[in-house]
Amino acid sequence: MARSLPLLLLLGLPAFVPAAQAAPATVLATVNGPDDDLAQKGRLSGMVRDEKGRPLEGISVALKGTYHGTATDAAGRFRLTAPEGNYQLVISSLGYTAQEMTVRIMAGQTIELPTFALAAGSQALQEVTINGSRSQNERPVALGKMPIAPLDLPQSTATVERQVLEQQQVVRLSDALANVNGVYVMGNTGGYQQEIAGRGFAYGSSNTFKNGVRYNNSILPETSSLERLEVLKGSAAILYGNVAAGGVLNLVTKKPRFEPGGSIAMRAGSYDFYKPMLDVYGAVNGSEHVAFRVNTTYENSRSFRDGVKGERFYVNPSLLFKVGAKTDFLLEGDYLNDNRTPDFGLGAINYRIADVPRSRTLNTDWANIATQQKSATATLTHRLNESWQLRGVAAYQGFRSNLRSAVRPTTIRDRVDIFAGVAKDGTPKKILTGSPALYGNLVRSLQATDISEDYFLGQLDLTGQLRTGILSHTLLVGVDADKYNTVNVAYNRVANYDSINVFEPGRYAERSSQPEFSRNTRTFSPIRRVGVYVQDLIGITDNLKLLAGVRYSYQETGSQQLTYQNGQPDQSGGLSKSQDDAFSPRVGLVYQPLKTMAVFASYANSFNLNTGTDNTGQALSPTLVDQYELGVKKELLDGRLSANITAYQIVNGNLAQTILSDAGNYNPTFPNARELAGEVTSRGVEVDVQSKPLNGWTVLAGYSYNRTIYTKSNIYTVGSLLRYNPSHTANASAFYTVEQGPLRGLTTGLTALYIGERQAGRSTRGNVANDQYRLIEVPAYAQLDASVGYSLNRLSLQVKLSNLLNELSYNVHDDNSVNPIAPRQFLTTLSYRL
Repeated sequence: MARSLPLLLLLGLPAFVPAAQAAPATVLATVNGPDDDLAQKGRLSGMVRDEKGRPLEGISVALKGTYHGTATDAAGRFRLTAPEGNYQLVISSLGYTAQEMTVRIMAGQTIELPTFALAAGSQALQEVTINGSRSQNERPVALGKMPIAPLDLPQSTATVERQVLEQQQVVRLSDALANVNGVYVMGNTGGYQQEIAGRGFAYGSSNTFKNGVRYNNSILPETSSLERLEVLKGSAAILYGNVAAGGVLNLVTKKPRFEPGGSIAMRAGSYDFYKPMLDVYGAVNGSEHVAFRVNTTYENSRSFRDGVKGERFYVNPSLLFKVGAKTDFLLEGDYLNDNRTPDFGLGAINYRIADVPRSRTLNTDWANIATQQKSATATLTHRLNESWQLRGVAAYQGFRSNLRSAVRPTTIRDRVDIFAGVAKDGTPKKILTGSPALYGNLVRSLQATDISEDYFLGQLDLTGQLRTGILSHTLLVGVDADKYNTVNVAYNRVANYDSINVFEPGRYAERSSQPEFSRNTRTFSPIRRVGVYVQDLIGITDNLKLLAGVRYSYQETGSQQLTYQNGQPDQSGGLSKSQDDAFSPRVGLVYQPLKTMAVFASYANSFNLNTGTDNTGQALSPTLVDQYELGVKKELLDGRLSANITAYQIVNGNLAQTILSDAGNYNPTFPNARELAGEVTSRGVEVDVQSKPLNGWTVLAGYSYNRTIYTKSNIYTVGSLLRYNPSHTANASAFYTVEQGPLRGLTTGLTALYIGERQAGRSTRGNVANDQYRLIEVPAYAQLDASVGYSLNRLSLQVKLSNLLNELSYNVHDDNSVNPIAPRQFLTTLSYRL
């Protein structure tokens, strides 16, 4: 059993660092009227634009000499709450001339300030620290497609910002997800894919996005180019169609900037891990209309797993065109070339994890998976006026993967035929039949697959604000269309390649030659989708809001499987197609008794497609998913701390399950027929706590409880748990940066992650005689990471020790790909800011 989770909840509540000095200006502010629920506080509201009238995002807005501050959103707007009094308001950002204004905040009133126009400047602001970032409940997620602050959204969201990603020296997506409760790695299949899940449901490729566009997550995504990670928990069907129920995540890459800058870094770590990184941005030839950014990295590494190695190259170029005062055109692309040893772990012996060193591998020494992934995205944003915006996206993604490997080591029995050497005809030579004394013997077979996928997307969204009588509206109207063209070439397995023993690697002589693979089948799987959606956030009163909308989705799914004969595919197989459509409604109510607090309830319906046919050969209807969510979001300590709690229930009905041969509706004409006899119910509670960066401190913490069970089934025991899902997860991180004195620039941090007990293996079928399936209990673990760093002028050095307690647990897929978690390791990064 794992050690108990360390408690990390450290809050720093110091005074705000004074803002930049600038020539003060006094203006006459306009008052919108009384706002009684502000009590003894008041609010400033305004907008910041550049010299061309374009809104500026991320501009620091601070009250000089206090801890009160915020930053502008994507529309250039800001809201800042503070006690009544006279202040100096400072508007500043690197690359712009700071502005300072004398303001008076009046209790119970919202003051609308004139629009600020910042001029580009060359003054050095890098010596000024302004901790005026937006809180967790103030940052809209781009994945939501609407400019809605999370406090107004009847849904749970999470964002991991670049500052945290850099402090933790994030290398893999799982490192970033250690900051998001209830979202976890459910499997590490082959060591080249991290399977993510949340609220009891897997995040497949339909649930993972990069810059709002679906991408194939069958390979480890590159994290060095990330600006932030967004998670929209629960239902997102109204925005993206048939996504799984647990939620969606979005990788947001770094964007072009007009001021010159960047960084060059070298990262190195245990087991010969080396990763040089380069990030460069600026205006093209000093232009005010075209900016660029290029992120690129190379990675070469070995592993704590014997014989496992990896090599990858990644580049992420982007261009931003300021077409006019109201129009932006963003071009983004990336390319990843990844080669690594597939590592399907230890397997299981009679549904038990083998007690062997975590470094032991069972694959051949020539096994390899080669992957190329490329994407291109064009985004046109046009601001029609102050209230309305039109956004169009066109995107392409290409994915190619070639796997040559031993087959996954499934449950190993205590009796097995043993093969060693090669007979005269070239076939493996059988030397004996196993006995209990040969416990742990494994006969290795070989597999090969080639996957090619092309994905295309077109999307158009209109967002804006208007009023109808006493009601205010934040409206989204959109349409999207996408398609997949996927080709999977499966090769004939090479059976009985050789034999090894899990406990004694040297018992048998292993083969080292790679045989020729012959093609078996070629499967073409096209998907075509179209969706139309509308969503409206209606302000009924100042403290009561209704979010309502609906999506209509239409999908065509095709399949064509051709069998190879004499090296050529048989062209007689036709393309079969099925069509499905569905409406996905959503409704949510938000009540805000205080401007810093929201209570919400929501309902959403979505669908997922079922594969296979019924007992008459007809295509199955989609699975229907009903989701209910209740929650409270609260800003504490004058906005310095966000605390949210959410409860949910997800009912996944009409779940397709195989018709057993002894069932009354079994039809031998369709032996693989399925029926809509299953239902899965997920219930849980999530707690999130996150602070703003305050006087050097940053705190993130969370806890999640989930129970996902079969509530109806003709196969599995009703009430039994789904596999891979821990009932309890928790996370806590605390970072401290010395901002004054001789140790200025020193940063320390602790990160704790707890993953509760899970089960893998194969779910037992209680109503089937002589059922051989078993579950595998996977132990809980608590992982503690520590980091320290120091920055001096443009140079910085960071050192991280992960898994300090050297905890041991596993990520398990079925009864194979039993991959142990990494032991204690170090990682260091030396970087220079350009």
